[in-house]
Order: sequence, then C-alpha cells, then structure tokens
Amino acid sequence: MSARTLAVCADDFGLNPGVNHGILRLARRGRLTAVSCMVNMPAWAEGARALMAVPLVARGSLRLGLHLSLTEGQPLSSTLRRHWPQLPTLPQLLAQSHLRLLPRAALRDELHAQLDAFEHGTGRRPAHLDGHQHVHHLPVLRDLVLDAAAARADLRVRDTGSMPGPGHGFKRWVIRQTGGARLRRSLQALQRQANPELLGVYDFEAPDYRRLMQSWLAAVPNRGALLFCHPGEGGEAGDAIAAARRRELAYLDSDAFAADLYAAGVRLGHVA
Repeated sequence: MSARTLAVCADDFGLNPGVNHGILRLARRGRLTAVSCMVNMPAWAEGARALMAVPLVARGSLRLGLHLSLTEGQPLSSTLRRHWPQLPTLPQLLAQSHLRLLPRAALRDELHAQLDAFEHGTGRRPAHLDGHQHVHHLPVLRDLVLDAAAARADLRVRDTGSMPGPGHGFKRWVIRQTGGARLRRSLQALQRQANPELLGVYDFEAPDYRRLMQSWLAAVPNRGALLFCHPGEGGEAGDAIAAARRRELAYLDSDAFAADLYAAGVRLGHVA
C-alpha cells in the first residue's frame, strides 16, 4: 500500500522573530511543506528575506501563502485604518461578522493590501490563502476571500469544514459552525481544489504534542490531509501560546517526528 500524504503548514510566520527563527529551522530541515505568512507584523520584512533564501522555497517545493491577519498587528490599507485604527479582537470580529456589520469595502482593500505586501516581500504570488484564527471563513470575509480566489485560479483556500480529531472537540465544532462548513460547501460548489481534511486543532495546553501528532497521523485518510501548526522559539512577551510553540518546534525538529511518520505510513507532501 502506498504511503498516505500529509501536508504540514507552519502558521504565523512574521508574527515575531522567535516564530520566524523556529519556522526557518524546520523549513531548512525539510520538515514542512508550506508556510503561512502574516505580512502586517513588524517581523515580516526581515523574515521574508530569510525565508526566500531557504533552498526549498527557492525551488518551489516549500509553498508560501498569506495568513490573513485581522485580529493582530496593524491594518495595511488606509481605508481600513479609518474604520479600525486598531484591529478588533477575535470575539469582536466574530460578533460583527455574524451581524453583517463589517466594513466590506475597507476589508476588501485590506485583503488586497496584504496580498500586495506578500508579493512585495517574496517576489511571487501566494500559493494559498488562509486566516489567522481562521478569520477567512467568517461571514462577509468568506465572500471576499472567494472573490479573490476567483480572480486567481492557482490560489488555494484553506478548507476549515472537516477537522477530524483528536484535539479540542468544542473548538473544532466552533470553527465549523462559525463559517468552516459554509466555506467547504462554497469551495465544493466552485470546484476549487482544497485540502481534503484539516488536522492540528487543539487547545495549546496539551503537554504531549507527540501523542496528539500520532493520533492525527492515524487519522490521515488515503486522499491525504493538511495539518497546520504553530512552531516557534516562544521567547517574546505577550505571546499567549509561547509554551505550545516551543513544544511543537521541539517535536517537529526531532527524530521522533520522522519515526512517527514512518510508523504511520505517512509521507510529507502536497495534497492540493
């Protein structure tokens, strides 16, 4: 039987130097298949230069995408800054999106400003688009993301509609109900390629990341899956999941990760 395929995407690149350093270490070792970038953060510009120097990135084997950020950092577009001098918290964004109170035109400008900043930093178009804290699937934002994808036939959108366990069951339910299920139906109706399943959801408190990974590896279907992760050195003040970042980095950088992939009959690769 051929090995099942798992794509592994490290999110939050650009958030801070510690996250950048951790992701770069894994990228150089071939432990990732994709990186999602936050382009509205102070660590993006310098991080982008280092990321583009990674041989796997230069060859196109390691895909880079936009991690749309609307709850951390500063707006890049002047139109959104007039509405939101400071970006909202996730609960605020959730409420406004479901009440259809979001400034649609300003958010369209912000999405395109972040796409432009990605292209300026990397010299290429993003291979995929997803959202920091999954904001890309929220009402209103979901339509803007799908419109951007319609204009870019090669832009993959992260499907958040099917997330097998293990991990935080309630969190997985919330992600589906706040827009993940609707996004999945829309992507299917548009016949857009996307990840078959999404793995990696947990509460960032579990002390044994390897045990979680072993269960996720067992859940990879024959058609493959995408796993998102948040590795980093975790030294910056104000990073609420710093300890989880260090645990993830230590495991993904270890021989144990390679051994667990082999034992599960899973190989790293692209699934969409």
